[in-house]
Parts: sequence; structure tokens; C-alpha cells
Amino acid sequence: MTGQSQAESFEIFKPSLNIASEMKEKTNTDKQTTVSSPLSKNASIMKQPELGLKISELRKSKGYTQEELVEKCNISVRTIQRIEAGEVTPRSYTIKTILSALDYNLKDIKSESNTITDEFKRFFHLEIDDSKEAGHLIQQLNFAWISGIIYFMLGFGEIAVDYARYENNEMVVSTVFYIVLKLLVLVSLVLFTRGFVLTGKLFNNYLLRITAFIFIFIGCVFYCYDILSLFTGTFEYQFVLGAQAITYGIIGLLFGIGILRLQKILGTIALVTGIFEIISYGFMITVLLAIVGLFFLTPTIILEIILLYKVSQMIKAKYKELTTP
Repeated sequence: MTGQSQAESFEIFKPSLNIASEMKEKTNTDKQTTVSSPLSKNASIMKQPELGLKISELRKSKGYTQEELVEKCNISVRTIQRIEAGEVTPRSYTIKTILSALDYNLKDIKSESNTITDEFKRFFHLEIDDSKEAGHLIQQLNFAWISGIIYFMLGFGEIAVDYARYENNEMVVSTVFYIVLKLLVLVSLVLFTRGFVLTGKLFNNYLLRITAFIFIFIGCVFYCYDILSLFTGTFEYQFVLGAQAITYGIIGLLFGIGILRLQKILGTIALVTGIFEIISYGFMITVLLAIVGLFFLTPTIILEIILLYKVSQMIKAKYKELTTP
């Protein structure tokens, strides 16, 4: 990959690193151009239409009409109407002025916006918390590929006990051990796949991001079923395995295409990984040749781990470059 193409690729995720303030400390550049104000960060947390509804609620709780609010904050009635209707996103100064007129603290807007949904999105990296530094992103990516190694190693034990359970109709380990093993595999899978959600977010690869998230969801469904089936009588494993093969096959093909889209940024590793993804899950979707897909899945997982490692190193190198005087 040429220096020019690499530079272009970093421009894709550079805004997500939120390292402007650190660069300022290193280079002593103009504060106004490198440091975003705390007010701006707070104001951006609650978005429309929630912000407009909140302002309308506060105004009504004070017993003010829109015209009376205009008199207190010197903002046009049309602007207030559009803000409350969610038609426009006001500037931070406008928000501060309106909230001050309503005797409301801007920090309370921030705390109320930290909903369960927001935390869910941040956990799965569907959204990147701009208050976090680049070091946090690097840490999360390192955590992901290390979890991938754990998932890879646990997978051999999982295959052994599942084969005995499904094919020989016997449990070679205790029920407690089986449940613990399944939970460990699931947790490592979730943490591993989160790395691809984050990678998709950093490189504006929506297909990779959404398919990785779907992988997490269907993984939770099937692993929970494996555990619950221990206590629910008849276990129609042929049907379940067929459903797994088709589901993983369809999502895996799309996931592979998402990986291929990283080729311009990551080079050969993305190309090879994407091809192996498509081959592995292409066999799985046939059901009858799913065993061949499982065979190809072994090198595919190794390639996925290497890919996430390379992404973490790329961000680390760029972070170091931008923060070095």
C-alpha cells in the first residue's frame, strides 16, 4: 500500500480518534482550532428530536409561552418553534441561553441522555464515544484480537463435546462444565466480534459493522439455545444445525464482502481474509457441505485475528505520528 493511499485511509477514521486536544498539548497550536469546548460536547449528547421535546417540557413546566421565553433569552420565536419541533439542531450557545432562561443546568441534559440504549450502542461500538481518547480505541481492538485467540482455542474443546452430544447422544462432560464452556465461548465470541463492529465504524464500513453485530446477536441466540436445550427434553439437533448453517452462511457471506471492502485500506490481509470468509460460509449455506466450511473456518478465524491486530497497530502508529512534535 502506497504512502498516499495509506494517508487517505487514515483520513476516514481520524475524526473518531478524538486526539485534537492531545495534539494541542504537544504542538502548542491555536486553542480555538484544536480544542472543542466542553459545552459543545455536552450539547451534542442529546440530539433532536429529544432535545426539542425536553426544552418544550421545561418551558411548559415553568408556565411560559414561547413568546415569554423569547423575552427572556432574546431568541426569535420562530427559532424556538423549530427547535421544539425538532426541525433544527441549535448551536451550543443557543442551547445554553435557552436553558439558562429556564433555570436548567446544561449538565443535566448530558446526564439524562446517557440512556440504556446509548450504553448498549457504546458497548457494541455501534457508536464511538467521542470523549474517549485514541488509546481507548487501541485498547478495545487489542482486547478484541486477544479474545479471538481465546475463542479459537476454546473452539476445539467445544467441537469435541458437541460432537459427542449430537452424534453419539452422550455428554462427555458434566452439565455444569458444558454450560461454563458455552458461556466462555460466547463471551469470547462477543468480545472478538465487537472488534469488527469497531473496525467498521472507524473505516465507515457499514456492511461490516452491521453484519458483525448480527453475528453477535445470532451467536447469543444459538448458544443460549444450546444451554436451554439441556433442560427441555427432546433436542432436534439436525434441524438446529441446519438452521445455524444457513443463518451463519448468509450473514457470513455478507461479512466477507464487508472485509473485502477493507482491501484498499488494509491491503492483502483484507483480501485473503475476505476470500476465506466467502469460501467458508459459502460451503456452510449449502448445509450438506457445512463440514467443509468448518474446515476452512479454522484458517479464517486466524486471519480475522491477524486483521484486527493490524488495525490496532495502524491506529497506534497514526496516533503516535499525530502526537509526536
